[in-house]
Amino acid sequence: MQRKQLADFLRRRREAIRPAEAGIADGPRRRTAGLRREEVAMLAGMSVDYVVRLEQGRSSQPSTQLLGALARALRLTDDERSHLFHLAGHQPPPADGIARLARAGLVRLLDLVGDTPAMVLSDLGEILAQNRMSILLSGDHTGLTGDRRYVAYRYFTDPAVRDLHGPDEWQRHARQQVADLRAVAGRRAGDPAVTGLIERLRAASDDFRRLWAEHEVAVRRADRKTFLHPRVGRVTMDCETLVTPDLGQQLLVLTPADAGDREKLDLLRVLGVEEFPARVPH
Repeated sequence: MQRKQLADFLRRRREAIRPAEAGIADGPRRRTAGLRREEVAMLAGMSVDYVVRLEQGRSSQPSTQLLGALARALRLTDDERSHLFHLAGHQPPPADGIARLARAGLVRLLDLVGDTPAMVLSDLGEILAQNRMSILLSGDHTGLTGDRRYVAYRYFTDPAVRDLHGPDEWQRHARQQVADLRAVAGRRAGDPAVTGLIERLRAASDDFRRLWAEHEVAVRRADRKTFLHPRVGRVTMDCETLVTPDLGQQLLVLTPADAGDREKLDLLRVLGVEEFPARVPH
């Protein structure tokens, strides 16, 4: 771990980013160049004290999870993110590894869509990054570990997911999940990350095993999904999926299905103004 170089890099990247790039209003009384330390802490979901210790070269070695959160908060490019990992004494996650991070360009797109819920997913359904409205609508899913980090695994093993959508909608989405995973398995034949997930799903769920045997294939591009939110009630969203050229990551953008859903989303944004993303352990 190169503490002095890491401290200098983090401080200079914090000072170089414009508040608007991170979705923070740049008021007339702002005196700090770039972001404040407390703003970086809020965006990364960690304590201000830890950000201070990092910039002063006094911290313990940060985890890869924490480095990923910092990279997203500071809007680092792919090269800058790799440099951050090296300075902290870690190898950057491989492009096709399980622990990979959201591509920097897709993270920037999360900011650009503003008040529209959006998230970045891997082709296996790991939620790698979410914007603020996505978290307010469906919760923060970026810190999940083990098989729960896969949307498909939660879909078939968590009864709360089935209850959230109702039996008819669950059946439709479940079939789509399996067909999409079948397409991924074809593209990444022999990849242990893919085959392992499929085998664990087959062992854990009779529904998955039945649908998998039907061998349906379909890449999800557009969909409609209903959320039963505890604060604003039933919200129906149209989902549009944009994929990277290598099909490795996806940007999922959710827009209200009608004017009533738009009003509920606007209300949620107001109600959730004091909420912040979950803290990242360090």
